[in-house]
Amino acid sequence: MLDTVLGKLARQHDPNVLVGFDHADDAGVYQLTPDTALVQTVDFFTPIVDDPYTFGQIAATNALSDVYAMGGKPLTALALVCFPEKADITILEQILAGGLSKMIEASCTIVGGHSIRDEETKFGYAVTGVIHPKRVLANQGAQAGDRLLFTKSLGTGVISTAIKKATAKQSWIDAAVKSMTTLNKAAAEVISKTNDVRRTANDPSPIHALTDVTGFGLIGHARELALASHVGLVLDSVQIPILEGALDCIRAGYVPGGLIANREFAECMVGYAGNVPEEIRTLLFDPQTAGGLLIAVAADHAAPLARALDAAGVHAAELGEVVAASKPLIAIR
Repeated sequence: MLDTVLGKLARQHDPNVLVGFDHADDAGVYQLTPDTALVQTVDFFTPIVDDPYTFGQIAATNALSDVYAMGGKPLTALALVCFPEKADITILEQILAGGLSKMIEASCTIVGGHSIRDEETKFGYAVTGVIHPKRVLANQGAQAGDRLLFTKSLGTGVISTAIKKATAKQSWIDAAVKSMTTLNKAAAEVISKTNDVRRTANDPSPIHALTDVTGFGLIGHARELALASHVGLVLDSVQIPILEGALDCIRAGYVPGGLIANREFAECMVGYAGNVPEEIRTLLFDPQTAGGLLIAVAADHAAPLARALDAAGVHAAELGEVVAASKPLIAIR
């Protein structure tokens, strides 16, 4: 909706904008000096779990993710709060405490914020980070022959829906919460180090494109990467990592509206092999909260990168490969 509205307005032309809203990327990037650029993003939403402290952690993890997805380092954050006037203020205190815990883990300083009265609680952050202008990792740049790695499992959207219906098993909730409160910091540091080492050796950077998988689901964000890079993608359905209980939720009909909207929008660009189960097809469009990083990396560096990520405590599944632009844009085998 926002993209449609902004597209009707006159575009500003500022040469310091390295990544703007016209790129459909994860965050904006604005160059300050030859060696420094700002990475800016904002995200907030309604509670998706019952515990307020955990909700604050999830909101912070999700807001920080877009800075990591550009290869940046978070520096400061502004809290965004909508809270009912007559609600228990200790709930808000717990939400803020949960968010603060993740900001501290990210070495990101909360410098202020803004709150309004609202009948429905909403919480999140505007986050500012920094990056070298020549080290920005955008969703464009993927090359035919690249391998695709993904650092988390899918299913937070459907499990969150089951939580709201009070039907989710505790093991499902625990797995989803662990995913949604795990920063992409460690993965981003490995990715940046991998590219920096190659640059030092005067060799082309092996990681060509990067994005995080959040509200548009795996297909939605893969679509943006493919379109921005002018390539096609082939995904192996049996390699897709799935949270415990996610497929059970889909079979039980716990499908969020965002998933349905994602599927209606992007499925026209997807082709399936006949053996891909319907529940897997559905899961591909599940809107993720604080999802994993989708990485396009040169084929000969995919295995070493996966090992480096694993050594840092980050499991990375190899989902498929980048191919020359084709129809369908994304093939699921």
